[in-house]
Amino acid sequence: MRLSKMHIKTLREVPNEAEIPSHILLLRTGMIRKLVSGVYGFMPMGWRSVRKIEDIVRQEMDATGAQEIHMSAVQPAELWQESGRWYAYGPELWRLKDRNGRDFCLGPTHEEIFTDIVRNDVSSYRQLPMNLYQIQTKYRDEARPRFGLMRSREFIMKDAYSFDRDQEGLDKSYKTMYDAYDRIFTRCGLKFRPVEADTGAIGGSNSHEFTAISEVGESEIAYCESCSMAATTERAECKDAPAQTGIELKPMEEVHTPGTKTIEEVADFLGLEKSQTIKALLFVTYDEEGKENGYVAAFIRGDRELNMTKLINALSLPEHAIEFADESKMGPVTGAVGGFTGPCGLHDCTIVVDSELPGQVNMCAGACKEDHHLINVNYGRDYEGDIVTDLKVLREGDPCPVCGAPVKHARGIEVGQVFKLGTKYSSSMGAMYKDENQQEHPIVMGCYGIGVTRTLAAIVEQHHDEDGIIWPMSVAPYHVIITLVKPDDQVQAEAAEEIYSALTKAGVETLLDDRKERPGVKFKDADLLGIPVRITVGKLAGEGKVEYKLRRESEKQELTVSEAVEKVIRIVNEEK
Repeated sequence: MRLSKMHIKTLREVPNEAEIPSHILLLRTGMIRKLVSGVYGFMPMGWRSVRKIEDIVRQEMDATGAQEIHMSAVQPAELWQESGRWYAYGPELWRLKDRNGRDFCLGPTHEEIFTDIVRNDVSSYRQLPMNLYQIQTKYRDEARPRFGLMRSREFIMKDAYSFDRDQEGLDKSYKTMYDAYDRIFTRCGLKFRPVEADTGAIGGSNSHEFTAISEVGESEIAYCESCSMAATTERAECKDAPAQTGIELKPMEEVHTPGTKTIEEVADFLGLEKSQTIKALLFVTYDEEGKENGYVAAFIRGDRELNMTKLINALSLPEHAIEFADESKMGPVTGAVGGFTGPCGLHDCTIVVDSELPGQVNMCAGACKEDHHLINVNYGRDYEGDIVTDLKVLREGDPCPVCGAPVKHARGIEVGQVFKLGTKYSSSMGAMYKDENQQEHPIVMGCYGIGVTRTLAAIVEQHHDEDGIIWPMSVAPYHVIITLVKPDDQVQAEAAEEIYSALTKAGVETLLDDRKERPGVKFKDADLLGIPVRITVGKLAGEGKVEYKLRRESEKQELTVSEAVEKVIRIVNEEK
């Protein structure tokens, strides 16, 4: 492709809206074009890289025996109502009505659609296992789209669904997809880590998130270098502190603690460690119609941080059905007092207690009375929980829940996730098969997603420098760029055309920068665009030589035309 004929517009200035490298560089290179907040189009160079990622995904999915189909993004509400997700998915589900008032949504995912296909087409165990997938545009009505392609309202995703007879079959399908994802992200040039993850709105019993390591990522993962433990902080189990034994339980006392509404203030006032206090967090829940449904009081040790995902899972609520309570409204109903709430004496609310607290002795908690706290509070004697479960965030340096070694944290970008759905959708939607004895059973399902456009952004996050993108060969929009310094110089022009023709015939995707621009502009654009190999045809052309340079390296080489062509073909075939 000749750059003089190509639709391309690069920017020298950083767009005001862009905050992270991938967003900045994809806009500066002209690879993406913003339409409205959270909605982007892809220009020629960007679309070529998207298709490269899709091709890698297709090759690896097809190699597993999965079959590609393509379903509509417009989905009828009836299917989501059958599965129970019309309400549970929450406000991110982009709902719409047709002219007849019938409810639809723009699909953020396709579990219901694929389950509907299989329940209509599969009846016998002989038709299983099966894996169907698609690469398609998805929609989520994000409240706060940000970071370009990282969190957008329209995006391209590969979603696959496996259908098996039993759990053993699901385990095998899950492992097959897990291994395929490992190959896909490796071929895309990503440094990534698979970690245990929460199943969220998708549901199911088990899940792994494939996280591309990046400081700008929204996923936070906890991992242990002494064993194989790795999980998102939402999912990571937290080891309770050892139970305190052999300590006398002192009588509970009420103490005057004026103005001490925070854990830090009350601990300082009473001369206690924060770990000797109980922290209260108060919430209100909502029903399917958005009406208040009750109050929740969660209690954890004062030096701990509440894990909202664990609390939501303990309450079996969708994420959008809970928020922090208005203490002035909650107080008259439950006895809670803002800044002084404790577990003793609360009523008419669900009390959720972290699993660590029953083992802690003589603790300090709010007295549910202004400017007062209770000391020597003990579980079982003075209060109990309706639910007792792990509510803690696993912090960096905390003991690993598997081996006890200190855990580490890292940030990353979720580029893919795999789920063991089990019979969540097949049972609710009646997707059944008959076994050898004509007995009916629900089909056992798995779900496997890859964010194609988010993967594009993650690649740029990991592969760039101050001058621009550094594409891995496998996903680069073009393999090589020929920078023709002086298009009006006949010797240079002929040498550039010779190289361009030879590489094109060899199947190398080649850009020829034949624009009548200053050499400095051409070199800056070549670096900004991040094409893996640059061949500069300049003053050395009179000697039959050119300059050969890899974008990822600073070293330049002077080679003959034939040497340069041979070297390009070799490296492209090795790395693409």
